[in-house]
Order: sequence, then structure tokens, then C-alpha cells
Amino acid sequence: MNDLLLSYYGDDLTGSTDALEALACQGVPSVLFTARPSAEQRARFDHCRALGLAGTSRSESNDWMRRELKRSFQWLAEQGAALTHYKTCSTFDSSPEVGSIGCAMEVARGVFGETPIPLVVGVPQMRRYTVFGELYAAYQDQIYRIDRHPVMSRHPVTPMHEADLRRHLAAQTTLPVGLIDVPSLALPDIDERVDHALAEHPAVLFDVLEPPHQQAVGHQLWRTRPQQQGGKGGFVVGSSGVEYALLAEWQRLGLVEGGEDFTPPRSVERIAVVSGSVSSTTARQIHWAVEHAGFQRIELDARSLAIPAHRNEAMATAILKALDALSSGRSVILHTAMGPDSHDDSLATESSRHSLGKALGEMLKALVDDQGLTRVCVAGGDTSSHAITALNIHALTVKMPLPDTPGSPLCQAHSDDPRYQDLEIAFKGGQIGGDDYFERLRRGRALADHEH
Repeated sequence: MNDLLLSYYGDDLTGSTDALEALACQGVPSVLFTARPSAEQRARFDHCRALGLAGTSRSESNDWMRRELKRSFQWLAEQGAALTHYKTCSTFDSSPEVGSIGCAMEVARGVFGETPIPLVVGVPQMRRYTVFGELYAAYQDQIYRIDRHPVMSRHPVTPMHEADLRRHLAAQTTLPVGLIDVPSLALPDIDERVDHALAEHPAVLFDVLEPPHQQAVGHQLWRTRPQQQGGKGGFVVGSSGVEYALLAEWQRLGLVEGGEDFTPPRSVERIAVVSGSVSSTTARQIHWAVEHAGFQRIELDARSLAIPAHRNEAMATAILKALDALSSGRSVILHTAMGPDSHDDSLATESSRHSLGKALGEMLKALVDDQGLTRVCVAGGDTSSHAITALNIHALTVKMPLPDTPGSPLCQAHSDDPRYQDLEIAFKGGQIGGDDYFERLRRGRALADHEH
């Protein structure tokens, strides 16, 4: 019997570490691969009961998905997990042309078979909620319907203009999507209702408003998983709400013990942050780090980084400024934007996004190599996915979760290159974290002591 409970594909790197954190914190040995691993690399993590594959589909075209995502799904299917999860952002941002979740569902049906696909997007742990099929998300101290969210309604590539997730998906796929709403989850005949919905629809969205709903959904996900045939298990789509829901059911069944103790890492003198995020949340975090913690802010010319003829000069100039600050003992933040109003819409093309992400990764690599940095951070989901290709890291495990900032753990890198083996690295989504996130990340053990 295969002991692998879950495999997943993350549509960007920050989302992938979000799922990794949820699993690891509840005592499920887990690993996240940054690309399909070699047989030797895979064998090093044979003890893991969950594994992920970090991807870039959130910022990719449908043609790319049909080609590359299919290959990743095939590899995941070969791992023989009971369930395979297509991990989306908890804000579900996507469009018919970029990061299409509907297209991903269609690709999955060609690999996993035409069994119904459950969708779980609500995740109360991150203040994301689905009610009657509509998505709501927190921003600072308020909850907004996603199409009125101050950040996600203005996303530069995939703005969310529709809160009804079934209508949102209808623009991306012809697959009809059913709904199990909040009131239904409490009914005594819920099993029959779920069975009927899955029999009638190729995909079914499950509402999640509060933890009891999450637990009920986890029970349904595990109860209705298809019997494995040929090593392939079931397929599910959604946020890390999938992991949180399943964990509750696995603990109830005694499949996992739950809880994990992490040894907080020490504080470090300096960290380097590279950011391609256009979120106002990240902008506030950058301002806080400069004003309250002495970080050096280095503004990058995003247009120059995206143009091959100007790229090397722009990178060299920024690297020299960063090295000067690091040599003086200061932490640095290299960033391409300060909030949505500073974003250049002409850089929203697929090639520009890829170029910017890779350039940020190469600059971060140069800083690590020159200064021997042991802790770094990449901010921005699209940025993280492309930036990590510059670092020779093949896997990540959780070094330390940040309890009050779920979804952005400090990870330990695994690499065949000794320069990057055990590098501590965090991947922060644009809208994740409090204003003092970067300084709290630098403080390490002091952070953990403060929280307790």
C-alpha cells in the first residue's frame, strides 16, 4: 500500500510553500520539489507522506498548460498518492488567458480520468471564505468580496472582477460546476447530497466559512476519493483549504498524529529581499522595514530588467548598491514596484514577467554568493516561481512556520550545490503578512520568543 497521502502541484511558488507549511505543521512529513526531481533526488524524501511540485501555471498561457502542466500531472499521477491537488491561490485569481484554472481542470481530466473534481477555496486560517459560491478575503482588518478587494480587484495580470466562483470558472471552461453550500453541510443527508452533486457535475465547489465547515468538507473529500486504479488517485482543485480540510479528517481517522515542534532559527545580522510584488501590502512592508529596521531600499527599473539590451547594466548597478549596503551590515530590499499605482502595464506580458522574475533571482544569487548570506526572501507569487530557477535548489522543507502569518514559512533549501544547501529562504505572496514581516523574518529565534 502506498503511504503517500497527498501530492500537489502549486500554481506558483508562494502558494506551494503555503500548502507545504499546512502539512508540515500538522506532523505530515512533506517536501516541495522545485522541478520534477531526478530519481536520486526523489529517493532522498521517500519517507515523506506528502509531496509537492512548485510550478508557474498561475502566470502561464493555456498553450503552456496543455504542454507543460500535462507533463507535471503525469509525473504526480505516477507517484500514486491517494489524492492529487492542483493548488491555486486562495484568492483564486486567474483569467481565461493567463493562469486559467478551468484549463488546468481540463488538462487534469486527460491525465486522471473524467471523475468529478471537488473544488475547495475557502481557508479560514488565512481569512478567505466561500459562502453560496462567492469568495471573500481579508485586507487589513476588513473582509471584502473578492471583486471589491483593494488588492485582488486590481491585480495587474489577473484582476478578480467576479466573486461568484462558478461564474468566474464559466469564462475559463465549459465544465459545469455544482455547489455544496454552507447550509447543506449541516444536513443529516449531506453524504447523499454530495454523492448526487458529484454524479451530476464534472466539478463541485464546496463552501467553507468556518472550521466546522472545513472539517465537514475534509470528510467528504476523503470519503469520495476514487479507488486507485493503475496507481492514480483522485484529483482536487483549490487553495491550501484542501490541506487544512484533509488534515482534520486524517487526524480524526488516526492517519496522522498532528502537531510538530520546530526549533526556531537564530536571528541573523542581514537578509536580502527581492520583490516583484505590486501589492500595497508589500509596499507597506518595505516602508516599515526601511523606517523601523534600517533596511536599505533599492528601487529597480523594471522596464530595463525586462529589455535584454539593458538588463545586464541594470542588474549590475543594483547589485553594486546592494553589496555596498550588505557590507555595511544592513539588510536590503530590491524591488520593482511600490504598490499597484507604480506598476507599468506594458510589463504584464508573459515574456516580461518571466524576465523580471529571472533577473530578480539572478541578483539574489549574486548577493548570496558574494556575501555568504544564510537567509533570504522573495516577495511576489509570480516573481518567486521564476526567480528560484536562478538558484540551484531542487527541494524545500519547512524550517520554521510563522504562526501569525500563515502561508509564508521560512524554508530550508536542498541543493546539490553546497552554496545553497541549507539556505533559509521565504517566499511571500504579495498580500501576505503584517507590516513588520521582513524584520520578523530576519529576527528568527527572537520572533519565536516574541510570539510565545
